[in-house]
Amino acid sequence: MRPPASMRGLENLGRVRLSEHFFMRDFLYSEIGNLHRIPNIPENPDLAIENGSKLCRALLDPLQETFGRLAIRSGYRSARLNQFGNQNKLNCARNDHPLECHIWDRGAGDQAIAGTSLAIPWFADQYAQGRDWRDLAWWLHDHLPYSEMWFFPKLAALNLAWRPQPLRMISSYVAPRGALLKAGDTPQEDLATRRRRYGDFPVLRGLRLG
Repeated sequence: MRPPASMRGLENLGRVRLSEHFFMRDFLYSEIGNLHRIPNIPENPDLAIENGSKLCRALLDPLQETFGRLAIRSGYRSARLNQFGNQNKLNCARNDHPLECHIWDRGAGDQAIAGTSLAIPWFADQYAQGRDWRDLAWWLHDHLPYSEMWFFPKLAALNLAWRPQPLRMISSYVAPRGALLKAGDTPQEDLATRRRRYGDFPVLRGLRLG
């Protein structure tokens, strides 16, 4: 598929179904793009679709089936859009940063990556009442094949990334700030302790790795 050069082409890209619950259109909205009139269109649509589909099937579909509707805050970003965001200090990592996950069409094979910023309303309501963000972090760690997570103070929203070879890293801008789990490390809390944190969570549903 070539990059869309017409309204009809962009419409067709948006209609591509990435997984049971998600379409490409769900990830193309960008406040930065809208405000600064920068199109958020993949240079390599086929690669963006391939990597985005794996993100959705492995991580987002089971999350939505388990917790209900997800709120996608920032999905796919074109390299041009992300570079503008980084240069203007709009909370975008530089394009070549190894942990930048929003540019779905920047790598293939072992270098593939796709990620999104999202909030889980089911958990956001509890977080607003004082619940520890680490309860959700450890649930995700123990149930899904994520690569990286970064948590943010508002809504306990997080960046959630997929890779073919997951790094299994958890970081946060919420206290306690910093790295909760570094790549290759073993969690400090044992499994029984982690399970007590999320004992009231719903049972995982819908995990599909294909």
